[in-house]
Amino acid sequence: MEPHQLAVWSGRWYLLAWDVGRGAWAAFRVDRIALGPATAARFTPRPLPSTDPAAFITGELDRGDTPDHWPCRGQVFLDAPATVIARWAPGGALVEEVGPNRCRLTLGAWSWTGLAALFGTFGSDIEVVGPPELAAACATLARRYAAASRCLPDPAADRTPGPAAGTVVRE
Repeated sequence: MEPHQLAVWSGRWYLLAWDVGRGAWAAFRVDRIALGPATAARFTPRPLPSTDPAAFITGELDRGDTPDHWPCRGQVFLDAPATVIARWAPGGALVEEVGPNRCRLTLGAWSWTGLAALFGTFGSDIEVVGPPELAAACATLARRYAAASRCLPDPAADRTPGPAAGTVVRE
């Protein structure tokens, strides 16, 4: 096996690797990989089967689970570690590590605004990868949430000015 990339999909870790025995790319569930003897064999990385490793993993047949078929699917970058996001991501999610504190998350939902709201639950800054419908849904939610926040009284307006800094107050 020539390993290439790890990703989380539907709550499980997968390894995208070249299967030397089959002579083909495959996605392996990490919890089902049996350790073999260690070798010092080196390999030259091969061209990937797809420009999108996540799409290959989710499209690979017979992974032991069923892919979720949502009408709306999108991807974002989150400024959070993949291990944290993977712990809380719903079934059908694909989490890919991009850096120590950054990951790409692919999810599906019943509507674009539902998907945008779901991405917002991770408590992290979001950068939309695509598609454009997801970016538009994020803008729609931003307007809705901004309008909802205007319904609340401004906490700064309710404050009574206190003494200036350094002022001694005597009773």
